[in-house]
Parts: sequence; structure tokens; C-alpha cells
Amino acid sequence: MRAALALWRSTHPGPTLVVTALSLGLGIAAGLDAWRVVVLVVAVFCGQLSIGLSNDAIDSDRDRQVGRTDKPIAHGDVSLRAAWIAALATLVVALALTGWLGWEAAVAHGILLASAWAYNAGLKSTAVSIVPFLVSFGLFPSVATLSAAEPALAAWWASLAGAVLGAAVHLTNVLPDLDDDRETGVRGFPHRIGARWSAVLAAGGILAGAVAVVWGSAGGDLDKVSVLSWVFSAMVLLAAIATVVLAVIRAPGRVLFRLVMGAALLLALQLVLSGGTLAA
Repeated sequence: MRAALALWRSTHPGPTLVVTALSLGLGIAAGLDAWRVVVLVVAVFCGQLSIGLSNDAIDSDRDRQVGRTDKPIAHGDVSLRAAWIAALATLVVALALTGWLGWEAAVAHGILLASAWAYNAGLKSTAVSIVPFLVSFGLFPSVATLSAAEPALAAWWASLAGAVLGAAVHLTNVLPDLDDDRETGVRGFPHRIGARWSAVLAAGGILAGAVAVVWGSAGGDLDKVSVLSWVFSAMVLLAAIATVVLAVIRAPGRVLFRLVMGAALLLALQLVLSGGTLAA
């Protein structure tokens, strides 16, 4: 049980659960049958487990070097071998489940996961560290729409919203670890532009995502936007403003990342309630 809990803590539980919840919202917004929604959610959950586990397995030496006691593998709470076995097993299950939904969904999910694993494997230390997030989150809505009985790519605005939110996730997720990352040779895009500019760009990504969802879900007719949708948009705007303000008045911390993930959940809920079509 202790090893299982340590493995769970190595999966980055917070982001894993948020992204899984997003898949639920996207599946409902895409109009999937109930069984397809369930399979999609479990597949995305397994895929996120594999991403988190592989990240901590690859980074275990660096985490040990900077004394990250919050990292179970680096702290010795779970073996590196067990982490790799779990990462590969959940990866296989994730792809098998989306394969059950159709080859189109499996291909999209496979590209998404390959992009995320490539980030873990080394792209995080390059100037293009943001690209895997643009690719993976940009494809995320299409994984849902391609899981339908009649598969189709997601609408352009949904892909755009996913991509810019992915950028915001990356820009805020690394902020608390900038110093440790520099010490261990990690110098991705946020490290090169600095903490405050990263926060500003993340806020822009949040706003761009909100605009895309409002515009797209209403079919470009703002008169069709419901009061509830405007309320959600206002909450996302507040999250963007708070991201910039907090970055200016204090050292950027994990709270900025939580704001971005909260905004993503709000936009997913807005999609579900809007009744708009997610597919192109």
C-alpha cells in the first residue's frame, strides 16, 4: 500500500485529475454515447498517469540532486523500476482503450502522449519546451470528437483554446521550480523569458482560450451567448488578472498554476452548458 501511494504521488495527482475532468467535459460536449465517455475518461486518466510517472522517473536524478523530498522516486519511497513499469503499463492501457473507440482517436491520443513524453525526455530543457503543450492540449479536443461513432476533428476554435491553455499550463507550472531547474541544467522557454513574462503570457493564454470558447460555442453570434457563459468568462478574466497581479507583487508560486487549471475547468464546463457543437 505504501508503494502504491508513492506511485500515485509520482503521477502529479492534481494535474492528472484536472485533465481527466476536462476529458469528461469534452466528451459530453462532443455528444458521445455514455459508454464512449467512460472509456475516453479512463483512457485519458491512464495516459496522464503515464506522463506523470515518466516525468518523475526521468527527473529522479535531478530531483535527488536538489533535495526534492516531495518526489517519491528521488526520496526512495518507490523504486525507479516500479515507476517505469507503471508508466509503460498505463501508456499501453491508454492507447488500447482509445483504440477501442476507433483508430482515429487512437492516433490522436498517441500523438498527444508522444508529445508529452518527448517533453519529459528532453524538450523541457530547450527553447521549444512550450511546443509539446501546444501540440498535446491543441489535440485534446480532437481526441474527444474522434471518439464519436462518426469521428471528426474538433472545431478550430476548440483546438485553439486547448493550445493556448496548454501554453498557460506550461508557463505557470514551472515557475516555482525555476531555480532548481537552472541548477540541474533545465533551461526551457519560461526560464529564458523569466518568471514575470511567463505569468503575463499565461494570462494572455487564459484570455485567448476564453474568447475562443465564447465565440466558437455561440457560432460567432455573441447574441446567442447565455448569461451563464458570460459569467464563466468573467471568472476566467478574473483568473487572468489575478495571475498577472500575483506575479508582480510576490514571487511566482504554485497558486498561479492552480488558477490556470481552474480556468481550464471553467471553460470546459462552459462548453458543456453552451450546447454548441465541438466537432468541426
